[in-house]
Amino acid sequence: MHMSGIELHPMKEIKIIVEGEHLHFVTDILDRIKASGYTIFSNISGKGHHGFHEGHLMFNDTSSLQMVLTIVPEEKLDPILSALKPFLERHSGGVFVLEASVLRRDHFAPKDS
Repeated sequence: MHMSGIELHPMKEIKIIVEGEHLHFVTDILDRIKASGYTIFSNISGKGHHGFHEGHLMFNDTSSLQMVLTIVPEEKLDPILSALKPFLERHSGGVFVLEASVLRRDHFAPKDS
């Protein structure tokens, strides 16, 4: 994709919402599959399948909702989703996958892929 002479590279954006007590399970998967990085949003609020969930209700992050956002090349999408699927069949949470583009591909994928 080209815009104003700038080349953008297609990637997948994955947003994973889980209860805080399961945050390390998610980050371990991303580390194992070698996602180049992720951002954690803590104490998020929202309404979903299980009704409204308010952030900041507890004194720690283990019972609040957390969102992990990562950007990965397409070939890492299936391994991440395959690792998350059994977990999400047993726990509340959500996974959202969006198309994304990045300016600096080398920050998200090895040069040889």
